[in-house]
Amino acid sequence: MGWFGWRPYVSVAERRAKALKKMEKLKKKGLDVKPVNIQGKKIVRTFWGEAWCDHLESFSDYENRLPRGRTYVRNGSVCHLDISPGKISAMVSGSQIYEVDITIKPLAGNKWAEVIKSCSGQIGSLLELLAGRLSKNIMAVVTHREKGLFPLPGEINLSCSCPDWAVMCKHVAAVLYGVGARLDEFPELLFLLRGVDHEELITADVDVAISGKKAGRRHIAEDVLSDVFGIEMREDEPVSKAKPTKAVKKAVKIKAKTSKVAGKNGRKKPPEKKFRLTVAPPKPIPFKRKARTPLEKEPVTGEAVAALRAKFGMNRVEFARLLGVSVPSVVKWEKAAGVLDLQAKSLAAFNTSRKLTKTKALRKLEE
Repeated sequence: MGWFGWRPYVSVAERRAKALKKMEKLKKKGLDVKPVNIQGKKIVRTFWGEAWCDHLESFSDYENRLPRGRTYVRNGSVCHLDISPGKISAMVSGSQIYEVDITIKPLAGNKWAEVIKSCSGQIGSLLELLAGRLSKNIMAVVTHREKGLFPLPGEINLSCSCPDWAVMCKHVAAVLYGVGARLDEFPELLFLLRGVDHEELITADVDVAISGKKAGRRHIAEDVLSDVFGIEMREDEPVSKAKPTKAVKKAVKIKAKTSKVAGKNGRKKPPEKKFRLTVAPPKPIPFKRKARTPLEKEPVTGEAVAALRAKFGMNRVEFARLLGVSVPSVVKWEKAAGVLDLQAKSLAAFNTSRKLTKTKALRKLEE
């Protein structure tokens, strides 16, 4: 309340109309507007969205202030919400458009290493991870109140341009619920926000599977083999010199007599002819390099990735969907220096996207 009484009431419809005009102006200036649209009364519907909201509501610092933002996020007051590594930027419609900035510290390296270790060998695929189809054991690991993926209150810094004295005003609370709704659509953004690569969990699974196969080659002991298969194993006997039989002795004597008679008659045994087989070495096959197309000759650098994304006018989430890769991969590429060492699949997708126009790229994204 001001010096001259309460401020005049402004309906939600009027606020929304003003907010839409403001957003249209920002779009013309080049801002990629990403509103939060809630369908129905339920704010979040998937595992990751529910886990985010449940985690924040579990702290006494937030549980009394968060409910103030539910109405705001349901009626579409969160006009814009963008998630980047360690930062959440948003605009919320109130009596005017307020800017909300939330910074979150990256997940500590030892915590991430512990999560990877606990999840190794228990996640079937990347699709299962992002869809939240996880076992109870994995769910308990990633949603652990202190050791999981979600930030603690001490790792979160809140800021809003509204005149409310409270650190968590209704605009900030609406944004935090909006993050949960955004994780329903793009759960990989949680890993981007905490500064880790979710694909490392799948890589750890592959390593465990390979090492498990090598370690699993066991041999049955000989003393157990007879019990398992019902046979007796004979021990190796030392080789002894067998005594020649009478027939063998007789054959040796006959051969000796024959050779003596042939010597007396002057007949000599013809010498054996020796043949040497010579094989000519194979002629070396000349190596022919495969001719490369002009696109393949162009090196893929971080600057090239950023330039192509800017050409299409896409954010990192949309560009990642176009190439069929993860959002952290796009972030890593754009920050890398020099020529990128991309996998064959990613390189092919990037070279294919190079040939597209902006209109074709956006159309392909909508398919």
